[in-house]
Amino acid sequence: MIEQTTAFQPGWVSPPGDTIADLLEEKSWTQAEFAQRCGYTTKHVSQLINSKASITEETAIKLEKVLGSDARFWITREVQFRESLARQQEFDALEKNADWLKKLPLADMVKYGWLRKFKHKGQQVAECLKFFGVASVDAWEKRYAEPIAAFKASNKFKKNDAAVSAWLRQGEREAADIVCAPFNKAGFKQALNEFRALTSEPAPDKFIPTLVQTCARVGVSVVLAPAPKGCPISGATRWLSPDKALLMLSLRHKSNDHLWFAFFHEAAHLLLHGKKMMFLEIEGLDNKHEKEADKFARDWLIPPSEAKELLSIKKNDAGIEAFAQKTGVAPAIVVGRMQKEGYLPWGSFLNKFKVRYQWNHEG
Repeated sequence: MIEQTTAFQPGWVSPPGDTIADLLEEKSWTQAEFAQRCGYTTKHVSQLINSKASITEETAIKLEKVLGSDARFWITREVQFRESLARQQEFDALEKNADWLKKLPLADMVKYGWLRKFKHKGQQVAECLKFFGVASVDAWEKRYAEPIAAFKASNKFKKNDAAVSAWLRQGEREAADIVCAPFNKAGFKQALNEFRALTSEPAPDKFIPTLVQTCARVGVSVVLAPAPKGCPISGATRWLSPDKALLMLSLRHKSNDHLWFAFFHEAAHLLLHGKKMMFLEIEGLDNKHEKEADKFARDWLIPPSEAKELLSIKKNDAGIEAFAQKTGVAPAIVVGRMQKEGYLPWGSFLNKFKVRYQWNHEG
């Protein structure tokens, strides 16, 4: 893959004073004559031309009368120039935060199309702040790094909180484009029943739209986004508002049995564990909430009454397919469950029932 770097683009706009000077030269006017026509001192005219004095609304109206361009033109030129000047100053000031960029999985964020890459460090910092929707690195720390650090401390795992924050933020960004009805707990449970049959659809371009649209109708925004380097997370849930939840999946293990288990696991957090907590699904977590979510996903996909038969299933194609059809889920889910229970080896030939996925950027 060829990586394209965007050159430094401060959006520089020439000073409006340059335009005034050009028009004076075109009309063969001295600054003194121009000052007289405007009713200004020559000192003030000099300041206008050198952009040391701003073009106010009153000045713009005078320039309209004297130089011929309308007042809106002059006001717009002034605003654009001052904005470009402020932006240039901001980029220069933000260069002091260049070390923050080293914490972020910048290469993956660019590769996934989440943001653009710039040569100028200050402009790159500005681009990343815009991605996170914050005005400063301090604001990023409070909005993203600190909550994730608290989760890490309570769950005793060590991962790159900046990478995790980038992934979660992308979920927020995509969820903002998903129009959801207010959260409906009963409706979400009903949807989960429908999704058991949906597990048998192998094509992501068919089951993902159904998954997203159905969940949106009951207040859950479902987002699938690749996890960048340093973010080994399968899924996450958080409440964006009291009426809208975010359920994220990363397709970490890239097979349909893992994808669906992760989905039902995250759904459990939304149904069982209130609206104040954030959950990140990471291998090795073994607390009460994670155990409850695992049990929920396990029992929802293959109810306990039917799971009792797993040990006696014939370990061949026909046996797996017959049980899957009877249970109403994809054969891959049956295989994955049997492997988890120790009834099948992880390298079983029955893994052929598992559908493998990849992201577009991996194709």
